[in-house]
Amino acid sequence: YAPEPLKAARQLVIEAVCQNGGALAYAAEPLKADRELVTEAVRQNGGALAYAAEPLKADRELVMEAVRQNGRALAFAAEPLKADREL
Repeated sequence: YAPEPLKAARQLVIEAVCQNGGALAYAAEPLKADRELVTEAVRQNGGALAYAAEPLKADRELVMEAVRQNGRALAFAAEPLKADREL
């Protein structure tokens, strides 16, 4: 648990997801749509893609980054990307 102001503190959340990508689950909703922050999270833990905003789950480059880290992250990608054989 963290107070809402901390969940919205971008630099604090970046530091948290760099240590544990799963911390993205506790970030404020606007930060879950922050491509740079979500990229850091999935580099540390591909499964963090589950907590990303829907538009980022359709971002091929971001999904590739997540799948590189953890092949099972593909399960959290947008439907069209799940059929992409290159992923």
